[in-house]
Amino acid sequence: MSLLAVGISHQTAPVSLLEQFAMDADDTVKALHELIGNDHVAEAIVLATCNRVEVFAEVDRFHGGVTEVSRVLARQAGATVEELSPYVTVHYEDQAVTHLFTVAAGLDSMVVGETQVLGQLRNAYALARAHGTVGRALHPVAQHALRVGKRVHAETGIDKAGASLVSVSLDHAEERIGPLAGRPVLVVGAGSMGALAAATLSRRGALVTVASRTAESAARLAAAVDGATVDIDDLPAALAAADLLLTCTGATGLVVGTETVADAMTDRVGRPLAVVDLALPRDVDPAVAGLPGVHVVDLALLQGERSALLHDDAGAGHGSLAGAIARDDIAAAHALIEAETALLRAERQAAAVAPTVSALRSQAAEVVDAELLRLSTRLPDLDARARSEIARTVRRVVDKLLHEPTVRVKELASTPGGVDYADALRALFGLGIDTDVPAEGSRLAEAVSVDPDDLRAGGAP
Repeated sequence: MSLLAVGISHQTAPVSLLEQFAMDADDTVKALHELIGNDHVAEAIVLATCNRVEVFAEVDRFHGGVTEVSRVLARQAGATVEELSPYVTVHYEDQAVTHLFTVAAGLDSMVVGETQVLGQLRNAYALARAHGTVGRALHPVAQHALRVGKRVHAETGIDKAGASLVSVSLDHAEERIGPLAGRPVLVVGAGSMGALAAATLSRRGALVTVASRTAESAARLAAAVDGATVDIDDLPAALAAADLLLTCTGATGLVVGTETVADAMTDRVGRPLAVVDLALPRDVDPAVAGLPGVHVVDLALLQGERSALLHDDAGAGHGSLAGAIARDDIAAAHALIEAETALLRAERQAAAVAPTVSALRSQAAEVVDAELLRLSTRLPDLDARARSEIARTVRRVVDKLLHEPTVRVKELASTPGGVDYADALRALFGLGIDTDVPAEGSRLAEAVSVDPDDLRAGGAP
Protein backbone atom coordinates (compact mmCIF):
# COMPACT_ATOMS: atom_id res chain seq x y z
CA MET A 1 0.00 0.00 0.00
CA SER A 2 1.24 3.50 -0.83
CA LEU A 3 0.25 7.10 -0.15
CA LEU A 4 -0.94 9.09 -3.16
CA ALA A 5 -2.01 12.72 -3.53
CA VAL A 6 -3.81 13.83 -6.69
CA GLY A 7 -5.40 17.23 -7.05
CA ILE A 8 -5.83 20.62 -8.58
CA SER A 9 -5.22 23.98 -6.92
CA HIS A 10 -4.67 27.68 -7.49
CA GLN A 11 -1.00 26.83 -8.09
CA THR A 12 -1.81 25.10 -11.37
CA ALA A 13 -5.33 26.08 -12.43
CA PRO A 14 -7.23 29.32 -13.13
CA VAL A 15 -10.13 30.30 -10.87
CA SER A 16 -12.56 29.61 -13.72
CA LEU A 17 -11.54 25.93 -13.62
CA LEU A 18 -11.50 25.76 -9.83
CA GLU A 19 -15.12 26.93 -9.90
CA GLN A 20 -16.04 23.71 -11.69
CA PHE A 21 -14.72 21.74 -8.71
CA ALA A 22 -16.81 23.55 -6.08
CA MET A 23 -17.93 20.88 -3.58
CA ASP A 24 -20.28 21.03 -0.62
CA ALA A 25 -20.33 18.40 2.15
CA ASP A 26 -22.69 16.13 0.21
CA ASP A 27 -20.48 16.28 -2.88
CA THR A 28 -17.44 15.45 -0.76
CA VAL A 29 -19.14 12.46 0.86
CA LYS A 30 -20.19 11.19 -2.56
CA ALA A 31 -16.62 11.52 -3.81
CA LEU A 32 -15.24 9.71 -0.75
CA HIS A 33 -17.49 6.71 -1.27
CA GLU A 34 -16.86 6.70 -5.00
CA LEU A 35 -13.12 6.67 -4.34
CA ILE A 36 -13.06 3.75 -1.93
CA GLY A 37 -15.53 1.91 -4.11
CA ASN A 38 -12.78 1.63 -6.71
CA ASP A 39 -10.55 -1.42 -6.94
CA HIS A 40 -7.25 0.23 -6.05
CA VAL A 41 -8.20 2.85 -3.42
CA ALA A 42 -8.38 1.56 0.15
CA GLU A 43 -8.66 4.84 2.09
CA ALA A 44 -9.28 8.46 1.11
CA ILE A 45 -9.54 12.03 2.39
CA VAL A 46 -10.87 14.80 0.15
CA LEU A 47 -9.69 18.34 0.93
CA ALA A 48 -12.02 20.74 -0.88
CA THR A 49 -11.52 24.48 -0.36
CA CYS A 50 -11.96 27.57 -2.47
CA ASN A 51 -8.37 27.19 -3.64
CA ARG A 52 -7.98 23.44 -4.11
CA VAL A 53 -9.56 20.03 -4.42
CA GLU A 54 -7.08 17.32 -3.49
CA VAL A 55 -7.43 13.64 -2.75
CA PHE A 56 -5.05 11.97 -0.30
CA ALA A 57 -5.43 8.22 -0.69
CA GLU A 58 -3.88 4.93 0.32
CA VAL A 59 -3.71 2.78 -2.79
CA ASP A 60 -2.58 -0.76 -3.52
CA ARG A 61 -1.47 0.06 -7.05
CA PHE A 62 0.12 3.36 -8.00
CA HIS A 63 -0.97 3.48 -11.63
CA GLY A 64 -4.47 2.19 -10.94
CA GLY A 65 -4.84 4.58 -8.01
CA VAL A 66 -3.88 7.64 -10.06
CA THR A 67 -6.25 6.65 -12.84
CA GLU A 68 -9.21 6.09 -10.55
CA VAL A 69 -8.68 9.25 -8.49
CA SER A 70 -8.29 11.28 -11.68
CA ARG A 71 -11.59 9.93 -13.00
CA VAL A 72 -13.42 10.92 -9.81
CA LEU A 73 -11.99 14.45 -10.01
CA ALA A 74 -12.91 14.70 -13.68
CA ARG A 75 -16.48 13.63 -12.96
CA GLN A 76 -16.76 16.27 -10.26
CA ALA A 77 -15.60 18.96 -12.69
CA GLY A 78 -17.78 17.71 -15.52
CA ALA A 79 -14.70 17.20 -17.67
CA THR A 80 -12.51 14.43 -18.99
CA VAL A 81 -9.19 13.29 -17.56
CA GLU A 82 -7.52 14.49 -20.73
CA GLU A 83 -8.99 17.98 -20.33
CA LEU A 84 -7.80 18.23 -16.73
CA SER A 85 -4.37 16.73 -17.24
CA PRO A 86 -2.46 20.04 -17.72
CA TYR A 87 -3.66 21.20 -14.31
CA VAL A 88 -3.48 18.04 -12.21
CA THR A 89 -0.60 17.46 -9.81
CA VAL A 90 0.42 14.00 -8.59
CA HIS A 91 2.51 13.34 -5.48
CA TYR A 92 3.65 9.92 -4.30
CA GLU A 93 4.83 8.62 -0.90
CA ASP A 94 7.39 11.10 0.60
CA GLN A 95 6.40 13.75 -1.93
CA ALA A 96 2.75 13.29 -0.96
CA VAL A 97 3.59 13.59 2.74
CA THR A 98 5.68 16.73 2.19
CA HIS A 99 2.92 18.25 0.08
CA LEU A 100 0.25 17.51 2.70
CA PHE A 101 2.42 19.00 5.46
CA THR A 102 3.10 22.07 3.29
CA VAL A 103 -0.62 22.54 2.71
CA ALA A 104 -1.41 22.12 6.43
CA ALA A 105 1.19 24.75 7.32
CA GLY A 106 -0.31 27.31 4.92
CA LEU A 107 2.84 27.43 2.79
CA ASP A 108 0.96 26.31 -0.32
CA SER A 109 -1.94 28.72 0.19
CA MET A 110 -2.83 31.69 -1.93
CA VAL A 111 -2.03 33.77 1.15
CA VAL A 112 1.23 32.31 2.45
CA GLY A 113 1.00 31.47 6.13
CA GLU A 114 -2.78 31.61 6.48
CA THR A 115 -4.30 29.37 9.14
CA GLN A 116 -7.75 28.62 7.77
CA VAL A 117 -6.57 25.68 5.67
CA LEU A 118 -5.51 23.86 8.85
CA GLY A 119 -9.11 23.95 10.07
CA GLN A 120 -10.32 22.88 6.64
CA LEU A 121 -7.96 19.90 6.72
CA ARG A 122 -9.19 19.01 10.20
CA ASN A 123 -12.79 19.10 8.94
CA ALA A 124 -11.91 17.00 5.87
CA TYR A 125 -10.27 14.39 8.09
CA ALA A 126 -13.26 14.38 10.47
CA LEU A 127 -15.67 13.93 7.56
CA ALA A 128 -13.65 11.03 6.19
CA ARG A 129 -13.55 9.43 9.64
CA ALA A 130 -17.31 9.84 10.04
CA HIS A 131 -17.89 8.00 6.77
CA GLY A 132 -15.30 5.30 7.37
CA THR A 133 -12.97 6.17 4.50
CA VAL A 134 -9.82 6.47 6.63
CA GLY A 135 -8.17 3.59 8.42
CA ARG A 136 -4.85 2.42 9.81
CA ALA A 137 -2.83 3.97 6.99
CA LEU A 138 -4.31 7.49 6.70
CA HIS A 139 -5.13 8.06 10.39
CA PRO A 140 -1.48 8.62 11.41
CA VAL A 141 -0.71 10.62 8.25
CA ALA A 142 -3.61 13.05 8.78
CA GLN A 143 -2.96 13.38 12.50
CA HIS A 144 0.72 14.02 11.85
CA ALA A 145 -0.16 16.68 9.26
CA LEU A 146 -2.39 18.51 11.75
CA ARG A 147 0.41 18.47 14.33
CA VAL A 148 2.89 19.76 11.77
CA GLY A 149 0.56 22.61 10.83
CA LYS A 150 0.27 23.62 14.48
CA ARG A 151 4.03 23.37 15.02
CA VAL A 152 4.84 25.56 12.03
CA HIS A 153 2.52 28.29 13.25
CA ALA A 154 3.68 28.00 16.85
CA GLU A 155 7.43 27.69 16.26
CA THR A 156 8.07 30.05 13.35
CA GLY A 157 7.16 33.65 12.64
CA ILE A 158 4.86 32.59 9.84
CA ASP A 159 1.84 32.63 12.15
CA LYS A 160 2.00 36.29 13.11
CA ALA A 161 3.17 37.40 9.69
CA GLY A 162 0.83 35.41 7.48
CA ALA A 163 -2.45 37.20 6.84
CA SER A 164 -5.71 35.43 6.12
CA LEU A 165 -7.40 35.59 2.75
CA VAL A 166 -10.01 37.86 4.31
CA SER A 167 -7.43 40.27 5.72
CA VAL A 168 -5.56 40.56 2.45
CA SER A 169 -8.79 41.11 0.54
CA LEU A 170 -9.88 43.83 2.95
CA ASP A 171 -6.47 45.48 2.63
CA HIS A 172 -7.10 45.69 -1.11
CA ALA A 173 -10.58 47.12 -0.53
CA GLU A 174 -9.29 49.79 1.85
CA GLU A 175 -6.68 50.81 -0.71
CA ARG A 176 -9.59 51.63 -3.03
CA ILE A 177 -12.19 53.20 -0.73
CA GLY A 178 -10.25 54.08 2.42
CA PRO A 179 -10.38 52.79 6.03
CA LEU A 180 -13.45 50.77 7.00
CA ALA A 181 -13.72 52.02 10.58
CA GLY A 182 -17.20 53.39 11.21
CA ARG A 183 -18.43 52.47 7.73
CA PRO A 184 -21.35 50.16 6.85
CA VAL A 185 -20.41 46.75 5.47
CA LEU A 186 -22.69 44.01 4.16
CA VAL A 187 -21.55 40.39 4.63
CA VAL A 188 -23.48 37.82 2.60
CA GLY A 189 -22.92 34.31 3.93
CA ALA A 190 -22.82 33.09 7.53
CA GLY A 191 -20.63 29.99 7.23
CA SER A 192 -17.06 29.62 8.50
CA MET A 193 -15.67 32.11 5.99
CA GLY A 194 -18.50 34.54 6.73
CA ALA A 195 -17.78 34.30 10.45
CA LEU A 196 -14.08 34.97 9.84
CA ALA A 197 -14.94 37.91 7.59
CA ALA A 198 -17.40 39.43 10.07
CA ALA A 199 -14.94 39.10 12.96
CA THR A 200 -12.14 40.67 10.91
CA LEU A 201 -14.37 43.54 9.82
CA SER A 202 -15.52 44.10 13.39
CA ARG A 203 -11.92 44.36 14.59
CA ARG A 204 -11.35 47.01 11.93
CA GLY A 205 -14.24 49.00 13.32
CA ALA A 206 -16.71 48.40 10.50
CA LEU A 207 -20.48 48.40 11.09
CA VAL A 208 -21.42 44.87 10.04
CA THR A 209 -24.75 43.73 8.61
CA VAL A 210 -25.18 40.02 7.84
CA ALA A 211 -27.42 38.37 5.27
CA SER A 212 -27.81 34.63 4.84
CA ARG A 213 -30.21 32.13 3.32
CA THR A 214 -30.66 30.87 6.89
CA ALA A 215 -31.99 33.66 9.08
CA GLU A 216 -30.95 31.91 12.30
CA SER A 217 -27.34 31.69 11.15
CA ALA A 218 -27.33 35.35 10.17
CA ALA A 219 -28.73 36.31 13.57
CA ARG A 220 -26.10 34.31 15.48
CA LEU A 221 -23.25 35.79 13.50
CA ALA A 222 -24.58 39.34 13.76
CA ALA A 223 -24.96 38.98 17.53
CA ALA A 224 -21.36 37.78 17.83
CA VAL A 225 -20.03 40.99 16.23
CA ASP A 226 -22.65 43.42 17.60
CA GLY A 227 -24.00 43.80 14.11
CA ALA A 228 -27.38 43.77 12.40
CA THR A 229 -29.15 41.42 9.99
CA VAL A 230 -31.03 41.91 6.75
CA ASP A 231 -33.26 39.51 4.87
CA ILE A 232 -31.54 37.94 1.88
CA ASP A 233 -34.39 39.21 -0.32
CA ASP A 234 -33.61 42.80 0.73
CA LEU A 235 -30.07 42.81 -0.62
CA PRO A 236 -30.61 45.67 -3.12
CA ALA A 237 -31.61 48.15 -0.41
CA ALA A 238 -28.91 46.96 1.97
CA LEU A 239 -26.32 47.21 -0.78
CA ALA A 240 -27.26 50.78 -1.50
CA ALA A 241 -26.43 51.69 2.10
CA ALA A 242 -23.14 49.75 2.34
CA ASP A 243 -19.64 50.92 1.43
CA LEU A 244 -18.37 47.36 1.10
CA LEU A 245 -20.00 44.11 0.05
CA LEU A 246 -18.29 40.88 1.07
CA THR A 247 -19.74 37.61 -0.20
CA CYS A 248 -18.76 34.07 0.77
CA THR A 249 -21.77 31.78 0.35
CA GLY A 250 -21.88 28.17 -0.69
CA ALA A 251 -24.30 28.86 -3.53
CA THR A 252 -23.70 27.13 -6.85
CA GLY A 253 -24.91 30.11 -8.90
CA LEU A 254 -24.66 33.90 -8.83
CA VAL A 255 -26.08 35.58 -5.73
CA VAL A 256 -25.53 39.21 -6.74
CA GLY A 257 -26.13 40.17 -10.36
CA THR A 258 -24.89 43.16 -12.32
CA GLU A 259 -28.33 44.77 -12.40
CA THR A 260 -28.62 44.64 -8.59
CA VAL A 261 -25.31 46.42 -8.14
CA ALA A 262 -26.06 48.92 -10.90
CA ASP A 263 -29.35 49.84 -9.24
CA ALA A 264 -27.61 50.25 -5.88
CA MET A 265 -25.02 52.57 -7.41
CA THR A 266 -27.70 54.95 -8.70
CA ASP A 267 -28.78 55.56 -5.10
CA ARG A 268 -25.27 56.11 -3.75
CA VAL A 269 -24.75 59.66 -5.02
CA GLY A 270 -21.26 59.01 -6.33
CA ARG A 271 -19.99 57.01 -3.36
CA PRO A 272 -17.64 54.20 -4.46
CA LEU A 273 -18.41 50.58 -3.59
CA ALA A 274 -15.88 47.87 -2.84
CA VAL A 275 -16.94 44.30 -3.62
CA VAL A 276 -15.00 41.41 -2.11
CA ASP A 277 -16.08 38.04 -3.53
CA LEU A 278 -14.40 35.13 -1.72
CA ALA A 279 -16.78 32.44 -2.95
CA LEU A 280 -16.02 29.62 -5.33
CA PRO A 281 -17.90 29.49 -7.59
CA ARG A 282 -18.31 33.25 -7.63
CA ASP A 283 -21.23 34.90 -5.83
CA VAL A 284 -20.97 38.15 -7.79
CA ASP A 285 -21.32 38.48 -11.55
CA PRO A 286 -17.81 39.26 -12.92
CA ALA A 287 -19.38 41.97 -15.11
CA VAL A 288 -19.89 44.05 -11.95
CA ALA A 289 -16.22 45.04 -12.20
CA GLY A 290 -17.09 47.09 -15.28
CA LEU A 291 -19.56 49.36 -13.45
CA PRO A 292 -18.37 52.92 -12.69
CA GLY A 293 -17.36 53.41 -9.08
CA VAL A 294 -17.26 49.68 -8.27
CA HIS A 295 -13.97 48.10 -7.19
CA VAL A 296 -13.93 44.29 -7.20
CA VAL A 297 -11.53 42.07 -5.27
CA ASP A 298 -11.96 38.37 -6.00
CA LEU A 299 -9.99 35.15 -6.02
CA ALA A 300 -8.88 35.65 -9.61
CA LEU A 301 -7.27 38.98 -8.68
CA LEU A 302 -5.59 37.46 -5.63
CA GLN A 303 -4.36 34.51 -7.64
CA GLY A 304 -2.81 36.81 -10.22
CA GLU A 305 -1.09 38.88 -7.56
CA ARG A 306 0.31 35.78 -5.88
CA SER A 307 1.70 34.55 -9.17
CA ALA A 308 3.42 37.88 -9.74
CA LEU A 309 4.90 37.89 -6.25
CA LEU A 310 6.32 34.40 -6.67
CA HIS A 311 8.41 35.77 -9.54
CA ASP A 312 9.51 38.83 -7.57
CA ASP A 313 12.71 38.02 -5.68
CA ALA A 314 12.49 41.33 -3.85
CA GLY A 315 9.47 40.10 -1.87
CA ALA A 316 6.52 42.30 -0.99
CA GLY A 317 5.38 44.71 1.68
CA HIS A 318 2.33 45.37 3.79
CA GLY A 319 -1.01 44.45 2.26
CA SER A 320 0.44 41.98 -0.20
CA LEU A 321 -0.24 38.27 -0.34
CA ALA A 322 3.24 37.56 0.90
CA GLY A 323 2.65 39.82 3.88
CA ALA A 324 5.67 40.51 6.04
CA ILE A 325 6.82 36.91 6.25
CA ALA A 326 10.58 36.82 6.49
CA ARG A 327 12.43 34.41 4.30
CA ASP A 328 14.01 32.94 7.43
CA ASP A 329 10.55 32.05 8.77
CA ILE A 330 9.59 30.30 5.54
CA ALA A 331 12.92 28.48 5.48
CA ALA A 332 12.41 27.40 9.09
CA ALA A 333 8.93 26.13 8.24
CA HIS A 334 10.24 24.09 5.33
CA ALA A 335 13.04 22.68 7.49
CA LEU A 336 10.51 21.59 10.11
CA ILE A 337 8.38 19.96 7.41
CA GLU A 338 11.41 18.13 6.03
CA ALA A 339 12.27 16.76 9.48
CA GLU A 340 8.67 15.71 10.16
CA THR A 341 8.47 14.04 6.75
CA ALA A 342 11.54 11.97 7.59
CA LEU A 343 10.02 11.01 10.94
CA LEU A 344 6.74 9.89 9.39
CA ARG A 345 8.65 8.05 6.66
CA ALA A 346 10.47 6.04 9.32
CA GLU A 347 7.19 5.22 11.05
CA ARG A 348 5.48 4.19 7.82
CA GLN A 349 8.42 2.11 6.62
CA ALA A 350 8.67 0.33 9.96
CA ALA A 351 4.98 -0.46 9.69
CA ALA A 352 5.47 -1.55 6.07
CA VAL A 353 8.10 -4.18 6.92
CA ALA A 354 6.21 -5.54 9.92
CA PRO A 355 3.99 -7.85 7.78
CA THR A 356 7.11 -9.21 6.05
CA VAL A 357 8.75 -10.05 9.38
CA SER A 358 5.53 -11.59 10.64
CA ALA A 359 5.08 -13.63 7.45
CA LEU A 360 8.68 -14.86 7.59
CA ARG A 361 8.37 -16.01 11.18
CA SER A 362 5.00 -17.65 10.47
CA GLN A 363 6.47 -19.49 7.50
CA ALA A 364 9.42 -20.65 9.59
CA ALA A 365 7.08 -21.85 12.35
CA GLU A 366 5.06 -23.83 9.80
CA VAL A 367 8.24 -25.46 8.46
CA VAL A 368 9.39 -26.39 11.97
CA ASP A 369 5.98 -27.82 12.88
CA ALA A 370 5.88 -29.85 9.65
CA GLU A 371 9.38 -31.27 10.22
CA LEU A 372 8.64 -32.15 13.85
CA LEU A 373 5.51 -33.93 12.73
CA ARG A 374 7.55 -35.78 10.11
CA LEU A 375 10.05 -36.75 12.82
CA SER A 376 7.21 -38.14 14.95
CA THR A 377 6.05 -40.40 12.14
CA ARG A 378 9.57 -41.65 11.44
CA LEU A 379 10.52 -42.17 15.09
CA PRO A 380 7.27 -43.05 16.80
CA ASP A 381 9.07 -44.63 19.77
CA LEU A 382 10.98 -41.48 20.67
CA ASP A 383 10.26 -40.65 24.32
CA ALA A 384 8.47 -37.40 25.21
CA ARG A 385 11.48 -35.83 26.92
CA ALA A 386 13.73 -36.34 23.92
CA ARG A 387 11.01 -35.19 21.55
CA SER A 388 10.56 -31.99 23.58
CA GLU A 389 14.29 -31.27 23.66
CA ILE A 390 14.59 -31.77 19.91
CA ALA A 391 11.67 -29.40 19.32
CA ARG A 392 13.23 -26.70 21.52
CA THR A 393 16.59 -27.13 19.79
CA VAL A 394 15.12 -26.82 16.30
CA ARG A 395 13.10 -23.74 17.27
CA ARG A 396 16.18 -22.11 18.85
CA VAL A 397 18.21 -22.74 15.69
CA VAL A 398 15.50 -21.21 13.49
CA ASP A 399 15.07 -18.22 15.81
CA LYS A 400 18.79 -17.53 15.76
CA LEU A 401 18.95 -17.81 11.98
CA LEU A 402 16.05 -15.38 11.59
CA HIS A 403 17.11 -12.96 14.31
CA GLU A 404 19.71 -11.02 12.33
CA PRO A 405 17.70 -10.57 9.08
CA THR A 406 14.51 -9.56 10.91
CA VAL A 407 16.27 -7.12 13.22
CA ARG A 408 18.27 -5.65 10.36
CA VAL A 409 15.28 -5.23 8.06
CA LYS A 410 13.51 -3.27 10.82
CA GLU A 411 16.56 -1.04 11.33
CA LEU A 412 17.06 -0.51 7.60
CA ALA A 413 13.39 0.35 7.09
CA SER A 414 14.05 3.87 8.41
CA THR A 415 16.80 4.53 5.86
CA PRO A 416 16.28 5.70 2.26
CA GLY A 417 15.30 2.70 0.17
CA GLY A 418 14.98 0.61 3.31
CA VAL A 419 11.77 -1.04 2.18
CA ASP A 420 13.80 -2.61 -0.65
CA TYR A 421 15.36 -4.92 1.94
CA ALA A 422 11.90 -6.15 2.88
CA ASP A 423 11.23 -6.74 -0.83
CA ALA A 424 14.42 -8.78 -1.03
CA LEU A 425 13.43 -10.77 2.04
CA ARG A 426 10.05 -11.56 0.52
CA ALA A 427 11.72 -12.61 -2.73
CA LEU A 428 14.29 -14.84 -1.04
CA PHE A 429 11.73 -16.63 1.07
CA GLY A 430 8.90 -16.63 -1.47
CA LEU A 431 6.61 -14.39 0.56
CA GLY A 432 5.20 -12.51 -2.46
CA ILE A 433 6.16 -9.17 -4.05
CA ASP A 434 4.19 -6.12 -5.21
CA THR A 435 6.12 -4.55 -8.10
CA ASP A 436 3.75 -1.68 -8.92
CA VAL A 437 5.94 1.00 -7.33
CA PRO A 438 7.49 3.85 -9.36
CA ALA A 439 11.15 4.63 -8.93
CA GLU A 440 12.02 7.26 -6.34
CA GLY A 441 11.83 10.71 -7.91
CA SER A 442 10.48 9.42 -11.23
CA ARG A 443 7.95 11.32 -13.30
CA LEU A 444 4.50 10.06 -12.54
CA ALA A 445 2.48 11.28 -15.49
CA GLU A 446 2.43 7.91 -17.24
CA ALA A 447 0.02 6.69 -14.53
CA VAL A 448 -2.96 7.99 -16.50
CA SER A 449 -3.87 7.50 -20.12
CA VAL A 450 -2.83 10.97 -21.26
CA ASP A 451 0.33 12.54 -22.59
CA PRO A 452 2.89 12.27 -19.74
CA ASP A 453 4.08 15.82 -20.36
CA ASP A 454 0.59 17.10 -19.67
CA LEU A 455 0.40 15.90 -16.08
CA ARG A 456 2.36 17.70 -13.40
CA ALA A 457 4.16 15.60 -10.85
CA GLY A 458 6.51 15.81 -7.92
CA GLY A 459 6.66 17.76 -4.69
CA ALA A 460 5.13 21.09 -3.72
CA PRO A 461 5.59 23.85 -6.34
